[in-house]
Amino acid sequence: MRRTCLILMAALALSPPAWALRCGNNLVVEGDTKYDVYRRCGNPDFQDTRTVYRSVRIRGSGLGQPGLDVYETIPVQIDEWTYNFGPDRFIELITFENGRIINIRPLDYGD
Repeated sequence: MRRTCLILMAALALSPPAWALRCGNNLVVEGDTKYDVYRRCGNPDFQDTRTVYRSVRIRGSGLGQPGLDVYETIPVQIDEWTYNFGPDRFIELITFENGRIINIRPLDYGD
């Protein structure tokens, strides 16, 4: 029983986290830059870029009193890179916000 527990713990420790993507012997994780991903995984099969605008509080009391909070609308660049690793693996969608990974999501099996 104890040996089985140790083997399971070792397997979990060596496996990549759920939010990671393995490219050959390399691993990319949330927070990595586009350059990191390009260097470790090569060119994506598909890329998409868009800009969204978000309001952020730049000054204010934090008490929620009207007229005391000041907001600014800022542009945020969203990039999505898709990697197709073939029929034995899932297609992976990597979402970047201002150049850093915020999400790695498997899609359907590749082709």
